[in-house]
Amino acid sequence: MKELDEVIARVRGWRRGWQERTKLQRIDLYTRVTLCTLPWVFLLSWGLMPLGGTLEHGSASVSLAAAFFAVNVVQCVVSNRNVGPAFAHYRRVELFPTRRLRLPAVLLAVQTGLLVALSAVGGIEEPGLALLVLDLPLAFTTPYVLLVPVRRYLLQCAAYSVGVVALLAAVGGPGGRLFGAALSLVVVTLLVLVSARPSAWSLNVMWQAEEARDTQARLAVAEERLRFGRDMHDVLGRNLAVIALKSELAVELAQRGNAAAVDQMVEVQRIARASQQEVRDVVRGYREADLPTELMGSKGVLEAAGITCTVVGADGPAGIGAPLAVQAALGWVVREAATNILRHGDPQHCVIRLTSTADAVVLEVENDGAAGAPETIGPGPGGGSGLAGLRERLAALGGTLEAGAAGDDLFRVTATVPLTTPRNSPSPAGHSRSISPEER
Repeated sequence: MKELDEVIARVRGWRRGWQERTKLQRIDLYTRVTLCTLPWVFLLSWGLMPLGGTLEHGSASVSLAAAFFAVNVVQCVVSNRNVGPAFAHYRRVELFPTRRLRLPAVLLAVQTGLLVALSAVGGIEEPGLALLVLDLPLAFTTPYVLLVPVRRYLLQCAAYSVGVVALLAAVGGPGGRLFGAALSLVVVTLLVLVSARPSAWSLNVMWQAEEARDTQARLAVAEERLRFGRDMHDVLGRNLAVIALKSELAVELAQRGNAAAVDQMVEVQRIARASQQEVRDVVRGYREADLPTELMGSKGVLEAAGITCTVVGADGPAGIGAPLAVQAALGWVVREAATNILRHGDPQHCVIRLTSTADAVVLEVENDGAAGAPETIGPGPGGGSGLAGLRERLAALGGTLEAGAAGDDLFRVTATVPLTTPRNSPSPAGHSRSISPEER
């Protein structure tokens, strides 16, 4: 009774796992299971039935048939283990290690030798030989067809087929048996090609569509954050202007001894508190910038504005090997630089370069709009408060920020952040106030 309960619990677990998968994950699993099952179906049907006839042809035939079947089982197991990495290689997610093909190639050679030996001792009839040849390369070619181009696959299968037919002819196989073997090899070559390759292609297209939808969603979020940032900047600019005017008025009234100066300062205090609350409401949820999202979002926003944007990185943002705090700081730099490009000048091209060395990560944002770039976004004490806030963020990590003309009407922003935070630098999380790049 206990064993039955365990089986029922296991089945329920499988059912729950299947229901928790998305539709695409179910299709992916179904495709992989189908390709993994195909070699076993052939093994237990066309690969097993002809071997039963060897019982009437002596112990040598039986031994060869048993060895052939055992090697075929091992080949099917290895094939199943290689299907997943082969799919990843086909989707260019992960490179398939060539060393994993050594064992299947050796097993295929051993299978071929055993089949030729079985034919040489007369342990298999002509129809059975055609079925065994049909099953012979199936397990090996199922993952292999996903690793090489179609032309190379067909040429290699043709060369293998010629070799198998030549070996069978060398041991005295009759013409009818050779023709059946050649036809079986052609059939299995095309069968694997039309079964595995289109399935992998369809699955790859679906995964690309899923990734495109995910990217679109992330871009929408980044664009919405940029829009909120602009709204916050507009609100702050208006409120600060009112505060400045009322402060000047309060000073003049106080110098004249007018009691209305107190009312003006009370109004300044009210506006300042309201502005503080507005900033908190807008900035809440946007204090940390995600570098991959900012790179994709900036590229999309700039291209939507008619600016050609190129993102250059050796391994992509996820592969720079930097701590999350460093990537967050660089994400703010990307956002601020993109905002400046949109608001100032009229560039046509923008290049974002991300490089990583053993000691530091360097981000460069370069555009050809230096002629229209105002002085307020340049480096130094006169720079805009947006870049000043970025300098504070980078300084907390021991980094630096440089911005200015780079020659040939180019404007470049360069952020350099070391991979190790200096001991005397405070942690970014310890700042009493997180500065938004849109606060300029």
